[in-house]
Amino acid sequence: MKKIHYILLFALGIPVWLNGQTVLTLEEAIAKTLENNFDIRIAKNELKIDETNVTVGNAGMLPRINGAITNNNTVLNIDQTFANGEEVEIDGARNINMNYGVGIEWTIFDGFRMFARHNQLRELQNLAETELKLAILTKVSAVYQTYFTLSTQQQQLKMIDSIISVSEFRLNTAKNRFAIGKAAKLEVLNAEVDLNADVSTKIQLVEQYGLAKVMLNELLVQPLDTDFKVTDVIVIDKSLLLPALIADAEKQNPQLQVQYINKKIQEFEVKQVKSSRYPIVSLSGGYNLIRSQTPFGFVTESTGRNFNYGFTASLNLFDGFNQNRNEKVAKIQLENTQLQIERQAQQIQSQVASLYQSYLSNIALVELERKNEAIAKQNLDITLEKFKIGSIAPIEFRTAQENYGNAVIRLTTAELITKQTEINLKELTGSLSF
Repeated sequence: MKKIHYILLFALGIPVWLNGQTVLTLEEAIAKTLENNFDIRIAKNELKIDETNVTVGNAGMLPRINGAITNNNTVLNIDQTFANGEEVEIDGARNINMNYGVGIEWTIFDGFRMFARHNQLRELQNLAETELKLAILTKVSAVYQTYFTLSTQQQQLKMIDSIISVSEFRLNTAKNRFAIGKAAKLEVLNAEVDLNADVSTKIQLVEQYGLAKVMLNELLVQPLDTDFKVTDVIVIDKSLLLPALIADAEKQNPQLQVQYINKKIQEFEVKQVKSSRYPIVSLSGGYNLIRSQTPFGFVTESTGRNFNYGFTASLNLFDGFNQNRNEKVAKIQLENTQLQIERQAQQIQSQVASLYQSYLSNIALVELERKNEAIAKQNLDITLEKFKIGSIAPIEFRTAQENYGNAVIRLTTAELITKQTEINLKELTGSLSF
């Protein structure tokens, strides 16, 4: 119902989208996205997990100490006959055996696997940091795109408002001319049809504007019906150069950086596989307390303490050639990561080159459409003055209206497409400001 209410207000020509609304700046929109967006928050938590996992203990460098206690109790009914003929009968005899202590195991050498694992954990942390940057770039880029879409739609709404005002003037003029007998009914009907067409166009623009607002509210993680307006100015960066863009993409593109880190992770995986060729040396030790109590036999109660220590060394002598197979597989996987890097780099270069061609074409198109818009506006102003004094036909006046409206739409659309291309280029090169 709220949406229908807005549409009716727009249809009546009341510019509610200009009044009583807070201006949301691009900087505010980006700040809210960085703070609230779910994907970015999830990526931050994933980074915290990987940061927490980077420890020497997780890499297997520290000893493992265990404490244990065992308490076994037995209740017996027993009859005993000794060699001297003496007989003993015990009911409910309770036998207690208790063992408790601590033990330690420490692998002091495992073929350098623990060191490779620790370095791999660090690279996993770097991977999470890069994936966080990728998530931020993706969402900030979406905010840029949606924000400037709203800017374009606001400019188009202003244009259609002015078109509707002129169409209303034309309709009132036609009615007055018809009332005094200087115009036919057909002129009134044509003016009314054209006005309705303009209002219909505005309703469609309002719908698109409302949908874009919902999208931006979703990115900012705020109530979807939050009302605001954006700035209308779209500034295009015309200083981008292809060689610099490609160089930046090779250094900063997050997707390419992910592939580089994956290669390092696989290199440490190869080292861990190779470590199985070396012996494993472990130290062990323990301290235990033993207590036993029984109501029958020669010894009814005993306690003991013991300390044990030693080491274990093991070496894989033959495992059915599985070690060779595992190493070959790991090396092939490492080769694949290099191929993925080269493929990703080529794709990014291709995307940058293609977008740059569109960027140059769209800049030229914006300049042309800006001139066309100025000409169309001048033509509309002149035509309106002639229409006021009755020296031009209504159909010629309508043509001037349509030409101006189309010129504004082409110009604003060209500016939006150019800005979107610029944003995509900066996203690919990892240089998008946030």
